Amino acid sequence: MKTNAVTFDELRWDTDFFGISSARATLHRPLTQNEWLELKVKFEDYQFISIVNEQSEPGNSQLIGKDTHAFLADVNVQFKRKLGEQFTGPSDISIQSCLERNNLIIELADFQYSKFSEDPEFANRGGEKVYSQWLLNAFEKPDKYFALSKNQKGELNGFLLFSYSNDVCIVELIAVSKKCTNSGTGTRLFRAVEAEAYKQGSKEIQVGTQIRNIGAINFYHKVGCKQVGCHQVFHLWNKAV
Repeated sequence: MKTNAVTFDELRWDTDFFGISSARATLHRPLTQNEWLELKVKFEDYQFISIVNEQSEPGNSQLIGKDTHAFLADVNVQFKRKLGEQFTGPSDISIQSCLERNNLIIELADFQYSKFSEDPEFANRGGEKVYSQWLLNAFEKPDKYFALSKNQKGELNGFLLFSYSNDVCIVELIAVSKKCTNSGTGTRLFRAVEAEAYKQGSKEIQVGTQIRNIGAINFYHKVGCKQVGCHQVFHLWNKAV
């Protein structure tokens, strides 16, 4: 289902991973009462629905709050970085695709903020393993790219997973060893991806993070990204379906 007001998608990966029928409704503008009623009918077919209220539109928030038992699980902050000139990325960062499984990368992906572990329903279904599975699905894939950072001893101390969609480079995950906090490792990873993305013909970089992740928000501002979106994410559970 896709209209100028709503995009409704089945979430097949989530359905398989969590063992519950899952879908996502993305609200692009204020919904009319008829549009909202039509959408609510579709909710009845799934055990879990993620409702993304783009730009946290107040009217849609009221409809969701008054007419469902959904709760606000996340506020997703979106950033963009325009790529306007070519430059040479840091020499100590390597870029690889079709990367073989690397357990050190999985160990680095210990993220503090996650709607999959903070929502009790997801937590009870193994939500803490989502990012590990995300990485497992990216290994050995030609369309998934890793920027890798190593210290002087050759030990992995950071990674950035990214991919391409048309002329956009999408940052999926970034993690730096806790031993390297404030070392500039994250910035070098991002600059390496900037240089690679420009070389591949991308016009911009896109990345999102949670509003509670102040460190990530400050980091993306630091590397020159511009905030372009702030989307509420509601979780609606119909477990009896």
